[in-house]
Amino acid sequence: MPKVKKIPLRMCIACRELKEKKAMLRIVKDGAGKIFIDFSSKAAGRGAYICDNTECVKKLRKQRLLNKVFSCNVCDEVYSAIEVEYFGAK
Repeated sequence: MPKVKKIPLRMCIACRELKEKKAMLRIVKDGAGKIFIDFSSKAAGRGAYICDNTECVKKLRKQRLLNKVFSCNVCDEVYSAIEVEYFGAK
């Protein structure tokens, strides 16, 4: 019997739905406290995932969800970079 490879799932911090890891954007807070978008999905640090749903991206800034996930104050530039990544490409 062939081995079935599991598809890694992650939860969106906005809608709380489990989705495929590769279909989501990872935001990382590294050991130095810097928060950035991790395009490689391999950066060291605490990661949070957001799906590509427009409502989730809007909810992310409106409710300041990264502040809650990372337990610190996240500057507007990080939220803006995430919006540019999603809305700028569409």
